[in-house]
Amino acid sequence: MKEKEFGPRDSTWRPKKAYKNLEFLNSSEARTIRVLAEFVEPQSRFDKYHVTSTIVFFGSSRMLPPDAARTKLDEARNALRAAAAPSPELEAACARAQQTVTLSKYYADAMELSEKMTRWSMSLAKPSDRFIVCSGGGPGLMEAANRGASIAGGLNIGLNISLPFEQKPNPYQTRELAFEFHYFFIRKFWFVYLAKALVVFPGGFGTLDELFTLLTLVQTHKTPYVPVVLYGSEYWREIINFDAMLKWGVISPRDLDLFRFKNSVEETYEYLTSELAGRHLGKNAFKPKNDNP
Repeated sequence: MKEKEFGPRDSTWRPKKAYKNLEFLNSSEARTIRVLAEFVEPQSRFDKYHVTSTIVFFGSSRMLPPDAARTKLDEARNALRAAAAPSPELEAACARAQQTVTLSKYYADAMELSEKMTRWSMSLAKPSDRFIVCSGGGPGLMEAANRGASIAGGLNIGLNISLPFEQKPNPYQTRELAFEFHYFFIRKFWFVYLAKALVVFPGGFGTLDELFTLLTLVQTHKTPYVPVVLYGSEYWREIINFDAMLKWGVISPRDLDLFRFKNSVEETYEYLTSELAGRHLGKNAFKPKNDNP
C-alpha cells in the first residue's frame, strides 16, 4: 500500500511557527494574543521614551480650526445667497456651519492649553517627571491637543483607534508615540493608566464614554484620584445635569468634587499646574532658571 503524502518532498520545507502564522494570528482563536500585544507593545515604547505620566485631552473629533470653520461658514452663506430661493436645506447648512464656528473656539483653546502645559512640563528637570500630552490621535479636538504640544517642541501621544469612519490619524502626533488600537477597552486602559490629569472639552458619545469611565474608576477607588477639568461650563451644564443626579440620589455630594468646571486657558493652566506640582513633584523638580527647557 502506497504511503499517503501530506506535504512536499522538498527537504527544506518547514512548518510555520505559530507567532509567524498570520492566518492564525488573525483568527478568533488568537484574540487573546492580539489583546495582549496591544497591552504590552505600548508599554515598551513608553519605557523607551520615559513616559510615565500623561495629561489626557478628550473632546469632539468634529471640531475644526477657527480659520477652517470660518471658511465653511462663508461657503454656506454664499451658497444661500446664490440660491434662486431660500431652502430649508441651505438654511440648515448655514446653521450647522455657524455651530462649527462656535465649536472652533474650543479647538483654539485646546491647542493653546496643550502648548502651555507642554512648555511647563519641559521645564521639569527629570524627563521621568514630565507630563506628556495624550489624545485619541484623530481629528478635531484630538488634533488640537497634539498640535499644541508639537508647537511647544515636546513629545505627545496619539492613541488612535481603527474605525470604519471618522478616525484618521492627525499629522501632529510624535510618530514614535502614535499607536493604532483595534480594541476600545485596551485603548481606554492606556488613557487611564498613565493619566495624572484629564481635560474634557465638548464632545459626543465617545467623549462622554471616556469621561464617565474615568469618573467611575476614581469614584470606586479603582484608580487614584486624577484632577478632571470639564472645559466649557455652558456646554457641560446643558448636556449633563449633575445637580439632578444629586437630587435623585444616584450620586453623592462628594462625587461633585471629582471634577471642576473651567472656562479659560489661563484658569485651567493654573489649576492643573498647581494640582500636578502639589501631588507629584518635589521642590527640586524644576530646572534652574538659566537652563534651556
